[in-house]
Amino acid sequence: MKIVVLDGNRLNPGDNPWDGVAAFGELEVYDWSEARQVAERAAAADIILTNKSLVSAESIARLPQLKYISVLATGYNIVDVQAARARNIPVSNVPEYGTDSVAQYVFALLLELCHHVGHHAQAVASGEWESSGTWSLFQTSLVELVAKTVAVVGFGRIGRRVGELAHAFGMEVLAVDLREDNPPAYEPFAFVSMEEAFRRADVVSLNCALTAENEGLVDRRVLATMKPNAFLINAARGPLVREADLAEALNSGQIAGAGVDVVSTEPIRADNPLLEAKNCIITPHIAWASLEARRRLMKTTEENIASFLSGEPQNVVN
Repeated sequence: MKIVVLDGNRLNPGDNPWDGVAAFGELEVYDWSEARQVAERAAAADIILTNKSLVSAESIARLPQLKYISVLATGYNIVDVQAARARNIPVSNVPEYGTDSVAQYVFALLLELCHHVGHHAQAVASGEWESSGTWSLFQTSLVELVAKTVAVVGFGRIGRRVGELAHAFGMEVLAVDLREDNPPAYEPFAFVSMEEAFRRADVVSLNCALTAENEGLVDRRVLATMKPNAFLINAARGPLVREADLAEALNSGQIAGAGVDVVSTEPIRADNPLLEAKNCIITPHIAWASLEARRRLMKTTEENIASFLSGEPQNVVN
């Protein structure tokens, strides 16, 4: 049994060993594989593991020994699941591993927008506090979250956890979701329309999956309905936001700030308009990547492989 990991560096940069996966057979791990390299590198593979390396229909057709694909993530759009199904190759994902990490990171971005901790720490390090002659140096507005309203767009596992944390901060929680069922016990809470959510919110947190229907969801028209003191947080998928429109809204003062952990093309390109936008925090797609979350991801991947080998594959998406 040969197992090939096409892009393992982000799951295990050195602190999250492959030992459990290696126990199932011969293991070969690549840091990253381009789409054109997949068929060659996985030529003898019975099992492929991939996170963001594309496994296309063309590659699948050139892998006669391939029996199983396990995606090292929740999203599985990097695999042509239809082509895999036509070959009776199950494709599994890891449906839950980063709920707490991503929800926590939403608030890392939000609290940085509220308090600009990094900026003020740098002001101390550069001697500005010492030279100011004042016992309290604040160079930006500071925002308190209690009694503010958050709109959570996508009320699945992560969105619900964001709502719980927001409630703990004393915020009113609005939720936008196709399924308006199983409302949380805390109050104030309400399911609302997309239009009402963006209009009422002091903070909008995007926590939905990317689909053909919601690509470019946050555009000039939607941003124009938001409060001028509102913040936008995106720790979901970059293409949910039209980045030129968001940059324009930030630079014109249409909204007060944004924190994004994802962008439309990753890694970010030098011409991304958000790089020049006012009060925009951009981090390099790390909300998912706490050690605890990556260990859960590895453990579920091991369970996925074991289930496949036992003849009862789990978390199958095709």
